[in-house]
Amino acid sequence: MQLQASRFESLGDAFHTRLPATPLPSPHWVGWSAEAAALLGLAPELPQDELMLQRLSGNPVANMPDELMPLASVYSGHQFGHWAGQLGDGRALLLGEHEGPQGRHEVQLKGAGRTPYSRGGDGRAVLRSSIREFLCSEAMHALGIPTTRALCVTGSPAPVRRETVETAAVVTRLAPSFIRFGHFEHFSHGGRHQELRQLADFVIDQFYPECRQADGNPYAALLAAVTRRSAELVAQWQAVGFCHGVLNTDNMSILGLTLDYGP
Repeated sequence: MQLQASRFESLGDAFHTRLPATPLPSPHWVGWSAEAAALLGLAPELPQDELMLQRLSGNPVANMPDELMPLASVYSGHQFGHWAGQLGDGRALLLGEHEGPQGRHEVQLKGAGRTPYSRGGDGRAVLRSSIREFLCSEAMHALGIPTTRALCVTGSPAPVRRETVETAAVVTRLAPSFIRFGHFEHFSHGGRHQELRQLADFVIDQFYPECRQADGNPYAALLAAVTRRSAELVAQWQAVGFCHGVLNTDNMSILGLTLDYGP
């Protein structure tokens, strides 16, 4: 897997923090999605590759370029009807982007350890929730519903305390972008209009180029396009009986993808 620096990284330090993942001891393969692997041009079989196992568990590997240091992004948002203030990738790290047969996809590790946005959490994911996200995201895709994808889950005997002590895991997620509504709210709430415009221009140029050609205001066209995609997504959820238990603005994709499989 040949990773490149993420386009999101080019937005600058106001949007993210670069830091290494917390190493995961004694990792092992738990699951591998052949269909998600095809997005990256990878073989469908579970790789017999120790280097990839370590890398997708968040462990350091030799000769890694400095420009591929992982990053965690900052965002804010509303949770259950209330302004929650600054949030961010509290346990997810963006490794970079991969150019595959079906375009560029960001590669993100969920459960890779604490970040500056963890808000007191341990930054880890447990095997139970990682398997749920892996199975749900791939099932939603099979139903034809837009979603982030899950490439694999790696596990570890490392203990993680939730209600009880469980074992740690990392799920590798794929998406053209993990930008959320909350990224926009973060800069809007603080009156940081320069960064807000920078983010909007980035999203339009990379993912909604038709909004540049729209009559009038391209930002109004972006709002309309995102609104439509989001409404269509929720209608598709309802059609199959799916309920997003944490449908807050920090869990809403700017691309109209199902994002973050919580309760």
